Amino acid sequence: MSEKAKRAIGLKYNRVDNKSAPSVVSKGYGDLAEAIIALAEENGVLVHEDPYLSNILSTLDVGQDIPETLYFVIAELLAYSYVLQGKIPEGWESILGKVNTSA
Repeated sequence: MSEKAKRAIGLKYNRVDNKSAPSVVSKGYGDLAEAIIALAEENGVLVHEDPYLSNILSTLDVGQDIPETLYFVIAELLAYSYVLQGKIPEGWESILGKVNTSA
């Protein structure tokens, strides 16, 4: 794979199934990555671009849970995506009132 080839790794976290960690549900490079990203965007899935994180996640197989070393960074991304979608956890209203979103 060339350094400039697009890479996409899709993660899914479903608290309902009592899984402890998000898992890889899609993975692709080049044209397949572009298709994964386009499909995600068409379906309202938030896309985060981070070449360092995608480099690490690309070593995982589809169906594999993320390693414990990535729990914190993925949890931050999940929490941020929930806030962007207006899904504010109970009790967070006072905290979010202190966050400057105009930046």
